Amino acid sequence: MTVTPLRVGLIGYGLAGSVFHAPLIAATEGLDLDTVVTSRPERQQQARAEFPGVRLAAGAEELFARADELDLVVVASPNKTHVPLATAALKAGLPVVVDKPVAGSAAEARELAALAEERGLLLSVFQNRRWDNDFRTLSRLLEDGELGDAWRFESRFERWRPQPKGGWRESGDPAEIGGLLYDLGSHVVDQALVLFGPATEVYAETDVRRPGAETDDDTFIALTHASGVRSHLYVSATTAQLGPRFRVLGSRAGYVKYGLDPQEAALREGSRPGTVADWGAEDESLWGRIGSGESPLSGGGTPVPTLPGDYPAYYAAVAAALRGAGPNPVTALEAAAALDVLEAARRSARDKVTVTL
Repeated sequence: MTVTPLRVGLIGYGLAGSVFHAPLIAATEGLDLDTVVTSRPERQQQARAEFPGVRLAAGAEELFARADELDLVVVASPNKTHVPLATAALKAGLPVVVDKPVAGSAAEARELAALAEERGLLLSVFQNRRWDNDFRTLSRLLEDGELGDAWRFESRFERWRPQPKGGWRESGDPAEIGGLLYDLGSHVVDQALVLFGPATEVYAETDVRRPGAETDDDTFIALTHASGVRSHLYVSATTAQLGPRFRVLGSRAGYVKYGLDPQEAALREGSRPGTVADWGAEDESLWGRIGSGESPLSGGGTPVPTLPGDYPAYYAAVAAALRGAGPNPVTALEAAAALDVLEAARRSARDKVTVTL
């Protein structure tokens, strides 16, 4: 039985739109990348070259004017436009996927969630790092009880970029919702909450280290979860020596994993899901180790095969949810809970206090 593809309009064709969303939408059975919205001629040319036959629009208003021709809108534009564009899409009667962070505040995220519920429409947030190879592997280890009771979770999303790149992501204007706290911080906080449940206390340190930088580029967040687990989360553009991506300590064993999931690099290089047999797989030399009483860097512990990363699973779940065949993979209320933590972290760093949620 042939299923008519769901037609997708994609707003924004910068990094998020061109590297992540468009390739993943195009690779998902049951979805059709119908329209790309971008006002820049060079990006229009890029979209048409990469996806022949795609329709182009210079502005979102053109998209909403023919809402009856679409089944889903994806908002992959700059952060400050997420709320107004998602609101307009929902009011036009269209389900929406919004790149993270869905909003600049938890209150705005909850308002969007309420609007979507009122209209009976899907509102999902693109938290692709839930489908990273290391996160999938750690989730399985925890579910299987391999670590015993989890006590401490260390997560690092670190880079070495000593010169600011500029652009809205590094703007000091609060309206832009830039800085690492809301960028990479959205990922590490979301992962911590998914793994260990809600946070009750938040402490944070944010710094602006690089000459010419306008907003935080070196940030630390400590969470106390209601479950008793403590999470130490690091996001930085100023890390000359990168630490482990994950270091998780439990009552029975610990798990240490170095290196980032390979999917982003593959997408940036032009690889596409479905065109390679081992999508999301990594070399055995990068596997993490599980053990106790020894350092993995000196050979301690046992290698743990890393599950393949699976970004395509997100849009497959969105397609299923739109057809009534599965749940929303990431709800706006889940994103709002992460924003509660990010707002508390910003207040903690500013006022030098621990914030109770």
